[in-house]
Amino acid sequence: MPDYIKKRYSEEIKDKARKIRAIIADVDGVLTDGGIIYTGSGEEIKNFHVRDGMIVRPLQRSGIKVGVVTGRDSAVVRLRCEELGFDVHLHGIKNKVAAIDEWLTQVGISWNELAYIGDDLIDMGVIKKSLLGVTPADAPEYVKEMADVILKSGGGKGAFREFAELVLNEQGKLEGVINEFLKNAD
Repeated sequence: MPDYIKKRYSEEIKDKARKIRAIIADVDGVLTDGGIIYTGSGEEIKNFHVRDGMIVRPLQRSGIKVGVVTGRDSAVVRLRCEELGFDVHLHGIKNKVAAIDEWLTQVGISWNELAYIGDDLIDMGVIKKSLLGVTPADAPEYVKEMADVILKSGGGKGAFREFAELVLNEQGKLEGVINEFLKNAD
């Protein structure tokens, strides 16, 4: 087990991480830094961290469903979701608990097998209801108070990856993911 995981998380958090079958994340403030840039022609630009995207397929190959639920509907976010091959991506959702509940029912996963990473008011209900409610380091204090895990990384700075590595490690799959990439480097 990597030292940073062993030292940072309690046995209770590590035990919960072993039960995770799905990780759902918010987009703005989790997969991005929360900033939105508009061009003069009205196009939206967002900054995604490549390491967050790199871990999606290894999570899926490890049997973990991965998705996003976002309150905004953005063409650039849809494009990123398609590119990464998320199992689910729901856009323009104002009631995230209801939308996630419906998806969980469809795929046969319970709230007690879900980790959710969010950073703002719209995410608080899902953070509270999930087995593991997670938030980036730069979330508001009242959101952090509801979370089981406060990550070291900020939104758009590898927060999703940081949490994914915890889950993969606790499920005994992180070393295999690393070795798979090393094998392909030969």
